Amino acid sequence: MGFPGEPPRRQPYVNPEAGQWFDAPPSGREQEGRPMGGRPESADADAEPPQIGRRRSPEDAGPPPPRAGMWSPYDEGPRSRRPIFLAIGGFGLLVAGGIGLAFLANTPSTPPAASPSPTPNPSLSDIPQRPGGEYGYAASRTTDPSPLTLKEAFGKTKVTRDKRSYTMTVRRHDKKCKSAITGSKITKAVNDGKCTQVIRASFRDKSGKIIGTIGVANMRNSAAVSKVVSAGAGKERKDYVKPLPGKDKATKPLGDGEAIAGVWKHGHYAVMLWFQFKDGRLPDKNERKQLNQAAVDIAELTVFRALDSRTLTGKPPQ
Repeated sequence: MGFPGEPPRRQPYVNPEAGQWFDAPPSGREQEGRPMGGRPESADADAEPPQIGRRRSPEDAGPPPPRAGMWSPYDEGPRSRRPIFLAIGGFGLLVAGGIGLAFLANTPSTPPAASPSPTPNPSLSDIPQRPGGEYGYAASRTTDPSPLTLKEAFGKTKVTRDKRSYTMTVRRHDKKCKSAITGSKITKAVNDGKCTQVIRASFRDKSGKIIGTIGVANMRNSAAVSKVVSAGAGKERKDYVKPLPGKDKATKPLGDGEAIAGVWKHGHYAVMLWFQFKDGRLPDKNERKQLNQAAVDIAELTVFRALDSRTLTGKPPQ
C-alpha cells in the first residue's frame, strides 16, 4: 500500500510591518494683535491760540537769519579729510596686490593630485546566483556534491511534533545502494541513476505500536529520482526500501507483516519509507492515516530539515 501523497511542506511566511505617517499638529501660537488707530491726543490747553488777520510790523521782525556759509579754497577753516583717506586706501591696495603677485611668481607650480579612480562595482553577472527551481542546489549532485551523513539527517535520538514523540532505535549507512533496497525495478532505477549511498534509520512511536524505517538514496539528479519514484509506485508493493530492524523489542519485528511503503522526491534525493504496526496486521483506512502521520512527522523532523538546508546552500548545515 502506498502513501496518500506528498508530505505537507512549510512555506516561508513574510509579514512586513506597515508604517504610517501622521501630519504634525500646527505648532506655535497665533501672533498677538495690536490695537490699530484710536483717538488722537487732545491739543495742549495752554498753547497760545493762533492770531488771525494780524500783519507783522518791521519792529516785530527779529534779526535776519544768518546766511549759509560757502566754502572757499582760501578759507583756513577745517576741511574734509575723505579724499586723503581714499588716496591712502588705494595706495595700500596697490602695495598688497604687488606683494601677492610676487608671492605667486615665486611659488613652485605643482600639478594637482590625481583623484583616486572609483572602485568598480561588481556586476550582477559576477555574483554567483542560486540555482532556480523548487529544489535549488539540491536539484543535482553537481551543485550539492557533499555526501549525506547519518549525523546530518538522523542526529537526534528523540523527536517530537505536536505532542507526538518518536524514538530512533538504529541507523545505518550503506555505500552499496542495492544492499538497502528490495525489488528489481527500483534496483535498476537506482543503478541507472548513479546512486552513491543510502542512509537509513528506524523509529518507534511513544506507545511502541507504530514502527518504521526511513531511507535516503543519493542520486545523480532529480530526473533519476523520478524513475525511482515510478518504480516504487503501484497498488502492490514489490519495490521499496529494505526495513532496518533494531535490537529493541519494538523495532525488532520490522519487515514482518503488512505495511505502507513509498518514495518521496526532494531534488536528487529519493526519500523511501516503510511503516507498519508492530503486530504486522493489515491496517484499515483510519490506521493507514496513523501510519502516514508518523512517517510525515519523522521525515519532517529529520531528513527534510537536512535537505532543506542543502536546497538553500548546497552544503551540509554548519
